Amino acid sequence: MSRVLVLDACQRSALATTRSLGKHGITVYTADNTSESLAGASRYSCQYLRYPDPKAAAPAFISSIEDIVQQYDIRLVMPMTELTSELLLNCDSLPGSLIIPFADISTVNQLADKCELMKLAERLNIPHPGSQFIQPDQNIADNLESIDYPAVLKPAKSWNSNGASWARAAVRIAADRQVAKALLQQDEVFSQHPFMLQQYIPGHGAGIFALYNRGAPVAFFAHRRIREKPPQGGVSVLSESIETDQQMLTYTRKLLDSVNWHGVAMVEFKIAEDGTPYLMEVNTRFWGSLQLAIDAGVDFPWLLYQVATGRTVEPVQDYRTGIRLRWLLGDLDSLYLTLRDKHYSRSHKLQSVWRFLRPSLHTRHEINRWGDMAPAWCELKQYLRDLVN
Repeated sequence: MSRVLVLDACQRSALATTRSLGKHGITVYTADNTSESLAGASRYSCQYLRYPDPKAAAPAFISSIEDIVQQYDIRLVMPMTELTSELLLNCDSLPGSLIIPFADISTVNQLADKCELMKLAERLNIPHPGSQFIQPDQNIADNLESIDYPAVLKPAKSWNSNGASWARAAVRIAADRQVAKALLQQDEVFSQHPFMLQQYIPGHGAGIFALYNRGAPVAFFAHRRIREKPPQGGVSVLSESIETDQQMLTYTRKLLDSVNWHGVAMVEFKIAEDGTPYLMEVNTRFWGSLQLAIDAGVDFPWLLYQVATGRTVEPVQDYRTGIRLRWLLGDLDSLYLTLRDKHYSRSHKLQSVWRFLRPSLHTRHEINRWGDMAPAWCELKQYLRDLVN
């Protein structure tokens, strides 16, 4: 069995991956830039290691990974975030025998770069928001006059380099031209990096989760978000496995097939009021609610490990629907935000309290797991520290 290094160990996806591989007898090392982490606290992590913050010190991060790989004889590295994935895929100093189970960086950028993704969707005739592609320092006064509002200001990349450090770029929504001008002036990402002026699509989010083996599909999965943090839309805190929507699945396969995809991907859509799924973005990494897919019968980390190590993997044809996953402390945050929001009625708040407290025999907790409770205690300690601070 190969030794695996799981990065970004504070992520819930890292915990799900560590538990999955550990249960299959894989020796798992976990690492992040904090003193403690969710995955590092798991019984399935044989050792937790610490590296420099990749956001603030990318070269030192790479050097640390090189040392860890050599010292612990690591054969496979699984990064959980877009930033660490990009840093490793762009690095040519790692050992040639080291496996990073993703497509090459040029292929990844066809999907991770949102401008390139929209151009690809146009060529493939996949529904997508109308987009104007803007270069840094381009005079866009006429563009701001010609678009409909509200409009979306979307950076091409989620992470952008400023020398040795990296900064996360946020998507902005402008209600009118004045707001758009103010946002462009306030956020330097729009003056330093490519971005889009994009049509705003009202509706709800949906997605397809996929694993490919060098152009061949291995598994697909879908879920619906029941509750989110913040409540108006954000990170899923209670979700449920559902059947894959056939139209979205068709578009997903068309997109991933076109680039001969390899590894995992989350293809996100916005479902408009008329039911049309508009392609929004692709996350070329594991996703937050990964544990739900595992519970439902699609063990993406184990499947990816087998693909990466050259084993024969049969495509997953089915999984259990109706399985629910709850991130307890995230759900508590969502309830708190609901109760403090003056826009919600008293009856809505009381219903939210009841839904939070109502027991369910069909819901599993994402972090709190019997037999591996240390991550839950780790998360609770950090949660209480954050409240105090």
